[in-house]
Amino acid sequence: MSRVKRAIKYVVTAVVMVAAAGVFTFASRDDFGLGRNMELLVNMMRELATHYVDKLDPDKMMRDAANGMVGNLDPYTAYLSEEDMKEFELATTGKYGGIGALIRKRGDYIVIAEPYKGSPADRAGLKAGDKIVAIGGDDAKGFTTEQVSSRLKGDPNTNVKVTIENLFDGKRRTLNIKRERIAIPGIAYAGMLNDSVGYVRHADFTDGCYDDMRAAIERLRAEQELKGLVLDYRNNGGGILQEAVKIVSLFTPKGTEVVSTKGRVESENKTFRTELDPLLPDVPIVVLVNGNTASSSEIVAGALQDMDRAVIMGQKSFGKGLVQSSRPIGYDAYVKMTTAKYYIPSGRCIQNIDYSEHRESGREVADSLIREFKTRNGRKVYDGGGIMPDVSLDAEYISRFALTLYAMGIIDEFGDEYMKRHHADTIDVRRFSISDEEYERFVEFVKERNVAYTSETRLALDQLRRAVKADRFEQDMEKHIADIESGLKDDTESNLRTYRDEIVESLNSHIVLRYKYSEGAVEHSLEEDKEVAEAVKLLGNLSEYREILSSRDTRRK
Repeated sequence: MSRVKRAIKYVVTAVVMVAAAGVFTFASRDDFGLGRNMELLVNMMRELATHYVDKLDPDKMMRDAANGMVGNLDPYTAYLSEEDMKEFELATTGKYGGIGALIRKRGDYIVIAEPYKGSPADRAGLKAGDKIVAIGGDDAKGFTTEQVSSRLKGDPNTNVKVTIENLFDGKRRTLNIKRERIAIPGIAYAGMLNDSVGYVRHADFTDGCYDDMRAAIERLRAEQELKGLVLDYRNNGGGILQEAVKIVSLFTPKGTEVVSTKGRVESENKTFRTELDPLLPDVPIVVLVNGNTASSSEIVAGALQDMDRAVIMGQKSFGKGLVQSSRPIGYDAYVKMTTAKYYIPSGRCIQNIDYSEHRESGREVADSLIREFKTRNGRKVYDGGGIMPDVSLDAEYISRFALTLYAMGIIDEFGDEYMKRHHADTIDVRRFSISDEEYERFVEFVKERNVAYTSETRLALDQLRRAVKADRFEQDMEKHIADIESGLKDDTESNLRTYRDEIVESLNSHIVLRYKYSEGAVEHSLEEDKEVAEAVKLLGNLSEYREILSSRDTRRK
């Protein structure tokens, strides 16, 4: 029997078993549509596999069919093949078997982007910028990041042979590195901002991040008395809901309701309460959020806001109030689907996009449907669009030009060049900055590359010129457009001067990363972080802090 026909047979068998198991349900609900459409799907796959002009891959047919089924639901519902499940496990647990290093493409080869502190890669002496020239004796020239990643990963306690070309001296050496169970920490950095205020940057909600958070706070308390705490949830995309509940338990009484979920199926209706005694029941807290604060991080921020336990500061959060569950569908494949919405203590759901009409793009909750809720102290808060901060701050501007330099790898490349000259230096993490001379080196470095960047102003001018041509206003408008264009300074060299401060800070961060790992880069960023400074300022003014929690309503949107 051919592979395709055998696969179709498995599908038919599965359909028959499902239909047999559910026939009485279908009959009782007068719902024969599901059974009919399952039969249609199997028949279509069989006909295509048998008669289509070219050979078909049954696995690809299955993926395409599954993706078609979920494509118009919401962006979080997805078919997960056996291979997809490995990445899903990494995303939820933060653990995998490997050497513990981030990698990136550089020309024909893959290079080390960052070895995790204390990992097998770190202990083997690998540095950012080292080139992977062979794996297991095979020449790695032309390998993709996916190919290299799959070869570096493997069962813990197994060895992988890697040939590295050293960034600093260009010498090659072959290493036998023993893989380990790599756990990516959920806490990117924890430290003191001054003599009384602690700071924790929480990166994601992977399995065990509560333990990391608790350990971080206990370490800070051991260093000196904590009179205030800044929890940084900016750019935290969320993860495991239960971890969020446990983290809230660090700051609220045992038995406090944190979140409830409500779905179409009764089993999805659950209430989650804290089950542990608090570690910091009274310490004033400021939680930092932004437009990329989502899901479980919104549960933490929203629950603490609803209980008037913390002041939320920053920009409105993303607004993801949907709960996903993964269910097995056979052959180690799963369907990850939205099964419920979550509701924080005030009773509000902060989902921003309505997918009820089963369109993947969805639509924002209408203003007329936004409802008012009350915090424990009676302050007004609202549903329908993320967590609105108690103290709103303007988002820091980042130029597209600086982002383009980063996306093109130019910032990283110069970081490698800098380290060739300065790898033996010692630095002050918080105050490090490249010299003016080094920045001029960078300017010359960029000039040697073709930076694919067009300013927003020039894009708008080009669009205006096309519109003028279409409307036949060229004779009247061309001189005005030319005058604007003559004053526009958006060439690469001009941009390197205009956006110098942003570019320098980006370079500083990437260089500090090479000296002191990712936690050093976070610590360095705190020195110029205006939002962190505002949080520290508020925690130093407890009368204002208490006034906010007792009487300040949030904006409606």
